[in-house]
Amino acid sequence: MRKLFFTFLLLFCALLHAVPADDGWLRKGEFCRLKGDLAAVEVPSGAEMEQNWLERELDLAPFRGKEVSFAVKCRWTGVSKPPEPWNGIKFMLRYQAVPNGTTYWPGGNGMYGDSDGWRWTGFTVKFPETVTAGTLSMGLQHSYGKVEFDLASLRIGTLFSPDDRINREWKVKYPEKIASLPRLRGVMSPHKITYEDLKTLHEWNVNLVRAQMSRNWGAVGTELDLEEWDGWLAGKLDNLEQAMDWGREFGIRFVIDLHCPPGGRNTPDNMRMFNEKKYGDHFIEVWKRISTRFKGHSQLYAYNLINEPVQSLPALPDYDYWNLQRRAAEAIREIDPDTPIMVESNRSDRPETFAYLSPLRMHNIIYKVHMYMPLSYTHQRLSGSGTAAAYPGIIEDAQWNRARIRRELEPVIDFQKRHDCKIYVGEFSAIAWAPGAEKYLEDCIETFEELGWDWTYHSFRESPVWNVEMEGDRIGNMRPAKTTPRQKVLRKYFKRNIIVK
Repeated sequence: MRKLFFTFLLLFCALLHAVPADDGWLRKGEFCRLKGDLAAVEVPSGAEMEQNWLERELDLAPFRGKEVSFAVKCRWTGVSKPPEPWNGIKFMLRYQAVPNGTTYWPGGNGMYGDSDGWRWTGFTVKFPETVTAGTLSMGLQHSYGKVEFDLASLRIGTLFSPDDRINREWKVKYPEKIASLPRLRGVMSPHKITYEDLKTLHEWNVNLVRAQMSRNWGAVGTELDLEEWDGWLAGKLDNLEQAMDWGREFGIRFVIDLHCPPGGRNTPDNMRMFNEKKYGDHFIEVWKRISTRFKGHSQLYAYNLINEPVQSLPALPDYDYWNLQRRAAEAIREIDPDTPIMVESNRSDRPETFAYLSPLRMHNIIYKVHMYMPLSYTHQRLSGSGTAAAYPGIIEDAQWNRARIRRELEPVIDFQKRHDCKIYVGEFSAIAWAPGAEKYLEDCIETFEELGWDWTYHSFRESPVWNVEMEGDRIGNMRPAKTTPRQKVLRKYFKRNIIVK
C-alpha cells in the first residue's frame, strides 16, 4: 500500500514554515521565546500553573471535510508530570465546528520527562464541512521544565487518502463453517476472566467474548521493555486458554484481542511500532506465537490483530497501521490457514476512516469497527467534569438519533458492499450516566441487526462506568444494581443468540 509522508497543502506550508518571531505567533506567558525556526518554552518550578505556550490563528476553511494530520518535531528535558493527562507538553489545536458552537481541543499532549533528542509529535482531525478557523498552540501547561519546537518541521496535511486505496475490486470469500455461523452477539471481557464470569454470560445467552489483553490503555512511554512485556502477555494468554477451555461448557466463542501492542504509544495519537522497527517486528513474532498456541481450539473464533490502531505520524516503509496488519495476517496464515483474522482501521477504528481503508488481498478476513460516536456523548464527564448531553437530541451541534447513527456508519456500509466482507462491531457503549444511554445502545444494536453485523458490547465487569451491572452518576459513585436499563437492552438481544456447543 502506498503511503505518503504528507500531501502538503501549499497555503499552510507557506503560512507555517519558518515563521519569524514577530510574524503571527502570540506568546501566552512570560517563559516563551522565539528565535528563527526555534520556539522554546522553559518554565521554572513553581510557575507551572500559569499558561506558557505560543499560539497562532489558522484558516481551516481549505480543510473542510478532510482528515488532516498535524505534526512537529520537538525535544524536552526535565518536564514534570502534569496533574491531568491532557496537559504537560502541549501541541494542540482549538477549533469549533460552527461559529459559537462546541469547542474541540485535539492534540499531541501528555508527554513529560526527557525526550532524548528530537522526536515527532502529532495528531489527526476530521474537520466538518462547516469549520472556519482554529488556534494552534505549543508549549507547556501545568508542568515545569523545558520544551523546544522546530517550526521548520511543522507539517499540516493528509497522511491517508481514499485516492491511495488498493485492491479496490477485491471480494472476500469465507469458508462455509464461517459463512454459515449463527449470528454472534456478546461482550468485551474483564481484564481477568473467571469461571463465574462465563457462567453469568451463559445465563444471559451470550455466545461471543472479545478477550482483551490490556494494560496502560492510551498511556505514552509504556511497553518498552519487550522481555517484561512478553512475561505480562504470557500470563494473559494463560488466563485466556483457561477461559476458552471453560467456554466449551457454555458454547461461548472467543476473539483474541491484542489490546496492548509492543512499544505502546510514542504520542497519544500514534503507536510506536509504526516508527520503530524492533517493536513492529516483535508484533509479528507475537502473532506467530499466539496462532501456534491457539490454532485448532474449538472455542477460537478469530484473531484481532491490533486494538484501535492510531497513526498520525509518518511510518517506516511497510510498518504503517495497514501493512503491519497485513504482514501479521500473512504470518498467521503460514501457521493457521483456517481461523478468521480481524483487521481494524485507523484513528481507533472509527467508522469514517473506512473511506480510505484498503482490504487485504486475502480471504477469511473480517473487518472490525468501533462505534462511540458522538464521543462527547458516549464518554461525557468521564474525567469528572463537563456538561451532560442527552440522546436523542442535539449533540456536537447536530441532531443525533438512529438515522444519524446509521449515517455515521455509511463508510463501513460502503466498504462492506464493495468487498462483500463480514463486518464485526468489536466495541460500542455509552457511559452509565449518559441520559438516554439505553436508547443509544438500542439504536446502535438495531442498526447492527439491520445490517447483519456481529457485535460485542464494551464491556463486561471491566470498568464500572461501562458495566451494565452497576449504576451511578460519576466515577466515584458507582454501585452494583440488580438490573439497569442498559442491561435490559443487551439481554433483550442476547435472547436471539443460538448457542452451539
